[in-house]
Amino acid sequence: MNPFTHLIVASAAFLATHYVSSTPLRARLAGALGEKAYLGLYSVAAFATLGWMIFAYYRASSATLWYVPALRYVPLVVMPVALILIACGLLARNPTLVGQERLLKSDDPARGIVRITRHPLMWGVALWAASHVLARGDAASVVFFGAFLVLALSGTSLMDHRKARTLGGDWQRFAAVTSNLPFAAIAAGRNRFSAAEIGWVKPAIGLALYAAVVSLHAHIFGAQPY
Repeated sequence: MNPFTHLIVASAAFLATHYVSSTPLRARLAGALGEKAYLGLYSVAAFATLGWMIFAYYRASSATLWYVPALRYVPLVVMPVALILIACGLLARNPTLVGQERLLKSDDPARGIVRITRHPLMWGVALWAASHVLARGDAASVVFFGAFLVLALSGTSLMDHRKARTLGGDWQRFAAVTSNLPFAAIAAGRNRFSAAEIGWVKPAIGLALYAAVVSLHAHIFGAQPY
């Protein structure tokens, strides 16, 4: 198998592993193994396919598809926003995260970053992936980062459909005042922006991560960030 085909196969395995949770196979596996055992197996498979994909990416050929010097600066502009979304998504209370569905029963389940989007983590990943596809412009990067972009964008809709199917009225009440697309619920008047609820700590962590990534990018990833 040539290195580029290897990357395609690894990326397909990575996507397939993550899509299992949105198919009837998830319920069957969780029923047979138990929820905790299923989540453990899922985590192992997800990290294994991620490692496989990273290994394949660094071995794949890099045929240039486009070369636009200005696009190399796109991640420098986009990544602060992406990392703030990721930090807020990981650290905020969010009913869409595994194990936090109980928050749907609170009087105001959509607070902080969730007022902007139900899926801040996934949108952060999508911005990271899209900015790197544009900046890199080679075939291997389109496959590698494109897989993350496809997973992030499709994953938000798949999660919404699964939770609407399994959580019923609590989810419908939550979905009515939130949106998948960032700021859509606010623009439609179904919610409001509250900087105070988001606070400054989580965005500061995102910006600190950005500073660290820029300074260490060449050492960790072998490529200059600009």
